[in-house]
Amino acid sequence: MRINNAAMRPCFDLSAARMAVIDDMPRFFLNKVAVIGVGLIGGSLALALKRKGLAGTIVGIGRGTENLADAKRLGVVDSTTLDVAEGVRDADLVFVAVPVLKIGETIKKALPSLKQGCVVTDAGSVKKAIIDEVEPIMPAGVHFVGGHPIAGTENSGARYAFPELYVGRRCILTPTPDTDEKALGLVRSVWEEAGASVVIMEASAHDRVLAAVSHLPHMIAYSLVNTVADVEDAGADALGYSAGGFKDFTRIASSSPEMWSDICAMNRDAIIEMIDSFQRRLDRLKGLIKDRDLKGLKEDFDRAKRVRDSLLKKNVK
Repeated sequence: MRINNAAMRPCFDLSAARMAVIDDMPRFFLNKVAVIGVGLIGGSLALALKRKGLAGTIVGIGRGTENLADAKRLGVVDSTTLDVAEGVRDADLVFVAVPVLKIGETIKKALPSLKQGCVVTDAGSVKKAIIDEVEPIMPAGVHFVGGHPIAGTENSGARYAFPELYVGRRCILTPTPDTDEKALGLVRSVWEEAGASVVIMEASAHDRVLAAVSHLPHMIAYSLVNTVADVEDAGADALGYSAGGFKDFTRIASSSPEMWSDICAMNRDAIIEMIDSFQRRLDRLKGLIKDRDLKGLKEDFDRAKRVRDSLLKKNVK
């Protein structure tokens, strides 16, 4: 079969993957993938790889026996274990999808069992702190590539995983000058095969951007729900009158409290910066309402509407 070299991505000379060319399209194959944290994020990537036939076997590693049992029963993974070191043994790719504060310690548990050529990547929504902790301790010949798929729902657990989660979504990779280029290429291909559009970004820039578009909205949603709960506690049946707008806006307040408290701890400075910025904007809005400045209010609302409407044209979800 003739190989169309111009159409091929960079070939990987890693024990972690072998490249096959099928119908002139490059495909990698991973003999073993270890997914640490088989929830929505980890489970959906496992299912995407299974659907494409790009992994020989996928082992799920976690803390909860019930969730792991669900993952195996539903065919998300082929086998499960509670032992990180055992689960990652002989893995070609290790995907760490645990709460951000636990990513570093989880990788440390895995290190003694990682084979030469293994590529480790993560799904943490904070990048610089993780890279600073993990990159210096990686053994020679074992590679770490920081990653963050911009996808998810308010649900968690293996039973909510589905292979299309990443289709049409973005995945940010945050390589450093020490990142192995072939390992980066492999991780990029994994996400592209899952349907994601890959963006390369510096870690600190990632953290500031995500603080604005993801972390701050979650802080606002949690605060809004708690504000209404305070009204309820004062004796008013506020929640009984909530309609679709309130439910849509606060949907993300159903996200994992553990995950989001960890994110606040790890991306503290950027989140505080964004809360301060939002507070200034809220104070301005309060002043306009107080002054009955209808013209100023309309200008503010018009600007917000234009920005929000522009998201649809950019196909940002």
